[in-house]
Amino acid sequence: MSESSRRAESAAAGLAAGISMGAYCLAMAVHGTYPFGDRSRAVNDLGDQSVPFHAHLWDLMHGNTTGDLLFNWNSGYGAPFLADFFSYLMNPFSWLVGLFPRSAVNFPVFLVTLLSIGLGTAVMTRFLGRLHPGSGRLRALLAVGYGLCAWVLDEGSADPMWMWGLVSLPLLCLAGDWCLRGRHWVLGSLAVAVAWAGNYYTGAMATLGAGLVLLLRVLLLTERPVLARLKVLGRAAAMVLLGVLLAAPVLTVGLKASRAAQPAPLETYDGPPGLTDYLAQLLPGGRSDHPMPNIFVGILGLLLVATLPFNRRVRARERIGWYALLLLVGASFVWEPTVLLWHGLTLPDGSPYRAAFVLSGLLVMAAWVSLSHRPDLFALVGGAGVLGLIALLGHGQSSVRTSTWVLLSVGGVLVLGALWLLERGTARKAVCALLALGVLAGATYSTYSVAVIRDQLPSFRPRTTVSAQSSAAYQVIQQADDWPNSRTDPGPHEFTANDPLLLGGEGGSYYSRHLPRTTAELLHDLGAGWYRQGRHTLSPADPVGRALFGVTTYLESSSAPDGFTAEQAPAVPLITVQPTGPAPDTSSVWARQQALLGATVYRVPQLTPTAGPAPTLHGSSGWSIPATPVGGTGTAFEGSCLPGDQVFFYGPWFNGTVLGLGTTYAGHGLQPMTAMPIRLLGDAPADGRFALELRTGAAAQIPAQPVGCLDRTALSAALARPNGVTAVHSTGHSVSAELPPGSTGTALISVPAVDGWQCAVGDGLEQPAPSVLGMIGVPLGTGASRLSCTYRPPGLLPGAAMSGAALAVLVGVALVTLLRRRARADRVPR
Repeated sequence: MSESSRRAESAAAGLAAGISMGAYCLAMAVHGTYPFGDRSRAVNDLGDQSVPFHAHLWDLMHGNTTGDLLFNWNSGYGAPFLADFFSYLMNPFSWLVGLFPRSAVNFPVFLVTLLSIGLGTAVMTRFLGRLHPGSGRLRALLAVGYGLCAWVLDEGSADPMWMWGLVSLPLLCLAGDWCLRGRHWVLGSLAVAVAWAGNYYTGAMATLGAGLVLLLRVLLLTERPVLARLKVLGRAAAMVLLGVLLAAPVLTVGLKASRAAQPAPLETYDGPPGLTDYLAQLLPGGRSDHPMPNIFVGILGLLLVATLPFNRRVRARERIGWYALLLLVGASFVWEPTVLLWHGLTLPDGSPYRAAFVLSGLLVMAAWVSLSHRPDLFALVGGAGVLGLIALLGHGQSSVRTSTWVLLSVGGVLVLGALWLLERGTARKAVCALLALGVLAGATYSTYSVAVIRDQLPSFRPRTTVSAQSSAAYQVIQQADDWPNSRTDPGPHEFTANDPLLLGGEGGSYYSRHLPRTTAELLHDLGAGWYRQGRHTLSPADPVGRALFGVTTYLESSSAPDGFTAEQAPAVPLITVQPTGPAPDTSSVWARQQALLGATVYRVPQLTPTAGPAPTLHGSSGWSIPATPVGGTGTAFEGSCLPGDQVFFYGPWFNGTVLGLGTTYAGHGLQPMTAMPIRLLGDAPADGRFALELRTGAAAQIPAQPVGCLDRTALSAALARPNGVTAVHSTGHSVSAELPPGSTGTALISVPAVDGWQCAVGDGLEQPAPSVLGMIGVPLGTGASRLSCTYRPPGLLPGAAMSGAALAVLVGVALVTLLRRRARADRVPR
């Protein structure tokens, strides 16, 4: 490529990036969305993970946290982090967060979306030129429709980690083009690695989409012998294999973490949408009120795709091939077996159409095939007719809004007129400028319209932001932090689903698709609440639960100006030594807490039904509580504690109203999705007797022993006794303790015993960490003076070995290629 051609390509890519990013920023400014206003971006991800995870990345980059890339001491009372890093923070633009103040972490999160839009649009512009030569300016205008397609506006921008997929699709299509031309195999392998490492979820989708494009070009659109075609496909397969192996740690660590994670809620596919509803998704400026493939690419792209069947300047085989590919991919999005294929053989926890950006990219490619062959008046009229038919069929669908009709009427006329003038060769520069303004205006209005629609949907909530209140909480947590001597918990108050990442400290709250099953079950068994079937854990809300995890400072929700109050409480150290005893009692949440504490601090009263709908006790399985009659009283119980005891109620799956000892609160339990934590009812009166009433609109279940009476004196004594540990030390992914010489029993570490922990006693060999009711519990044998435990992510070593081997092959191929080029150059006569 000549220097002038390179400059022209760079200018076209820059134009595409500038228009797409400019339109996005203009729309957000008009909408008043951060950073152009006070309004937060609406997202459907519970609590929105992007800001807390980027805040934690900032801490890692500045040495401002207790953990490292391998382990996260902040969340879930200690949780693996590398799989989360690979899933949420490998978009290269995420790493810009380190250049900004921590208090402004919202802005680099915005930049992740914005810069991904710009780069994805620029790379698509470049690939369109490889697909078919033609005007760089026109390619840029078409690529804007890809950069601001419906998937970006609705799903991608809500989860910046997925935005790398927008870059990956055209990048991998370029790599496929290199295979077709027999060039840049090493660079193509690196492109595959970059796509999969940046986000392996969307990287796999982009690979499948790019592979289909290459198959179309090899099998239908090029004139080559069969062996030559097979050679191209072989080069591509080898390139993908090597690229994926280069990114192997991302996959091996992620796969191991997913297998050990708390299971996601069971999802079922509701079946394909109606044809007219699906077709309506092609129309810009709207959003359906139910899950649909979000695929629109703007008026320019849609009109040109519609002209393709009528464009006689395009070979019939090419027209048929592109439409067959569009129909194949479109159908694959709504047939359950192929929906599973697009999403890694698992229905996602959310929209089943997360691969929609691939179809948007294919629509833009098909549009360019028509535009590069200059559709004549016949094709334009035919395309306008198809567009009108789609609009007619889509009329009345929820995704077709007022904004859609504005874009169709105003934008459609402008685009149609501009394309006709371009075909006639009239004032090309002026027409291109007018078309550019039209694309900018249409993309801006479409982006703004989708943002307004999303704000109106009840299932969406504002994105997490760093507010004055959360900044105040951050300061409180940092000042009180005393790790590893004790924990400072940002909960049970919640600003976000991942407060420990956003605010620091060491809490039980954690929301991640990789949250270990061990962590979720341990916290649940000890009376903490959870959401999303345990994929979002909460900090304990009771004094014994906090004490077991060494929490001495915690934030409680209150009516204070910042919405919280910092509270202090006694707790055990991170590591304690307990004598060896019989198997622990696990019959109730109170028994499990006492077993880990090593002391009896609860009295568990027998409850007697006294009034209301009669409950049924099913042995150790618990009580069945009948529905409360409308206007009637609920099921009432009586029990007895010692005077002054704190009376707690535990009904994890109870959905209704709980009344007792002057306290009334609403339980929102829903098995297995939402578990309610242990809650304080009040102090037992002078005679010790208390009443409990449960009101529910539907039959409910509570444990067999739902009430515990806490003896505060006994708890204080248990926390004041010697703990058998001289000193505790912690590094990024290890913890150790110095013990009095000759210590025996079990060293209990208040950290979930997730896979990957290895512990050594004294100078002994490391062994997989044993578990005591879900916590790390290491037998000290006949006597020890030191204990050390180290966490190593499962899957990291095999992944690193595969990546190293792939890198060696890549370097070898690069060297051989370089030597061959030099040999050929030496044979050329001078």
